[in-house]
Amino acid sequence: MKYLIYFFSLVLFCQFSASCQSNGKSEAEREEQMERITDMQNNFDVAYFASGCFWCVEAIYERLKGVEEVVSGYSGGHTQYPTYEASNTGLTGHAEAVMVFYDASVVSFSTLLEVYFSSQNISQFNGQGPDNGSQYRSILFYKTADQKQLIDQKIKALEAELGQGRVAAQVLKFDKFWIGEDYHQDYEQKHPNHPYIQNISVPRLQRVKAKLPELFKQH
Repeated sequence: MKYLIYFFSLVLFCQFSASCQSNGKSEAEREEQMERITDMQNNFDVAYFASGCFWCVEAIYERLKGVEEVVSGYSGGHTQYPTYEASNTGLTGHAEAVMVFYDASVVSFSTLLEVYFSSQNISQFNGQGPDNGSQYRSILFYKTADQKQLIDQKIKALEAELGQGRVAAQVLKFDKFWIGEDYHQDYEQKHPNHPYIQNISVPRLQRVKAKLPELFKQH
């Protein structure tokens, strides 16, 4: 659904811009981006999540207290250098994902998990809301045994609450994150009037803020 809204709305981007195919970056700009990310990794903890549209997930996590930066991209698949167009075929194995840089002295990995499950339909397989397909599936990535234990404990508790239901999210050991195209970064902030943002992304953000208001920045 998001894919259709994206291409048939008045705000049309990458299909008509050759620069988007190369991410619009020179070699120097790409190196600068990687240096900044490396610096962030040296100064903050990093978590990786997939939960439907990355526009939505980025908008939620970047508003949390203790979160310094969120980057949209792709993870969980088998192909190298995935693009938005390739991901949307469902053939790359990748899902739209986010890389969350956070200050663990302010917000814990457990709290990030709480936000993760509070911001989605936990029993929807291969999608969230109107967005369906493996590229929109929910995935919890772990890097350490402690993170996996926290994830497993949370899923077990949620499934006990569901009764006969199952938590749909996959649990995968983190392998690699591919940074998404520039035009996807901070999409909700840059395009507040986009139909998808107005009808899907903002309501999703408001729902989780209503559940966990104490976790969100004031501005």
